[in-house]
Amino acid sequence: QVQLVESGGGLVQPGGSLRLSCAASGIIFGIYTMGWYRQAPGKQRELVATMTRAGYSNYADSVKGRFTISRDNAKSTVYLQMNSLKPEDTAVYYCNANNAATTRTFWGQGTQVTVSS
Repeated sequence: QVQLVESGGGLVQPGGSLRLSCAASGIIFGIYTMGWYRQAPGKQRELVATMTRAGYSNYADSVKGRFTISRDNAKSTVYLQMNSLKPEDTAVYYCNANNAATTRTFWGQGTQVTVSS
């Protein structure tokens, strides 16, 4: 059974930081591209950042320079360090595991991030 379990969300003031974690089980973590997506109320889910198994990362323009994705294959965990948070970063953040070769993709249950004073 595949599980992606996010943690680290919460309420933070503008300009603050949070670190999200996503622990994966039931998959060969090292062969998956791992990513973070977010969905704000009334909006579609959007890509935040991804990291391939080779360590190449990709970011949405809106978070470049503020967010950093990383992965620890030994721990089957992907992280999202979020700095200089803005109110528009408020959303539910979802972890994703994607294997393009097999088209298998999995989602976590999401963690709420709220940026407000």
